[in-house]
Amino acid sequence: MRAVVRGLNVHPIKSAGGIAVPSAEITAVGLRGDREFLVIRPDGRHLSQREVPGLARLRPIVEDGKLRVEVEAPGDSAALAYEPFDGPARRVNVHGTDCEGVDQGDDVAEWFSTVLGLPCRLVRFTGTRRTPRGDTLTYDDGDPISVLSVESLADLNERLTTRLEMRRFRPNIVLEGLGPYGEDRVSRLRIGAAVEIEVIRPSGRCVIINTDQDTGERRPEPLRALGGYRVQIHGGQRAIMFGRLGAARSFGRIAVGDVVDAVERIDDDTA
Repeated sequence: MRAVVRGLNVHPIKSAGGIAVPSAEITAVGLRGDREFLVIRPDGRHLSQREVPGLARLRPIVEDGKLRVEVEAPGDSAALAYEPFDGPARRVNVHGTDCEGVDQGDDVAEWFSTVLGLPCRLVRFTGTRRTPRGDTLTYDDGDPISVLSVESLADLNERLTTRLEMRRFRPNIVLEGLGPYGEDRVSRLRIGAAVEIEVIRPSGRCVIINTDQDTGERRPEPLRALGGYRVQIHGGQRAIMFGRLGAARSFGRIAVGDVVDAVERIDDDTA
């Protein structure tokens, strides 16, 4: 089974906008620079588009050692540029799990609080965070790499009145050639000459995919459409699945256009 990498995306700040990149380094914690920063409440609990849809309007990019964040919205303009720093770690919490981050200071916190309209702070990942399987990750929800195929989105779009772009689903790696939901039927991918990724489990979806990534506005689709045909019982609860999550087993640089071999197959009922 063979596919091609059609897109690579890095999200420097968890739940903020992503960056389409031509190539990326795959490390033990996923794509280098992905989910390295986190917006938190003053008490350390993480914030995401679930609670703050306006995070979608933030466009972060790391260049020349600086983090630059712009607000993308009609009639709204603001920008932040500063050099991230290390320092003493503070406790933060992601989905009930404690981990650590370096607070990026009061000036940065004031900028984010003003733009998002609520008290918040920015932290940079530090320390070690592990999944239940023992993999390492930064501020991702549960596994460091997300995979989605072009054909899966095309099939979903056939069920919608308004077509959606791939970035609505925030995948790290976009594949073409597996067929609709073909990512459900593979358990290991070899990308290029060196990188292998174990595809571990389905990606459970929430209200974030109903959030317009330009405006932060939220509507019923596509979660409603997916709920009609992509439901599983996961962990004893009903969950809507779209795409897969995984972790790297060998590391290196991958690029858009790289050939992908599915080196193992699994039987799966999610298709």
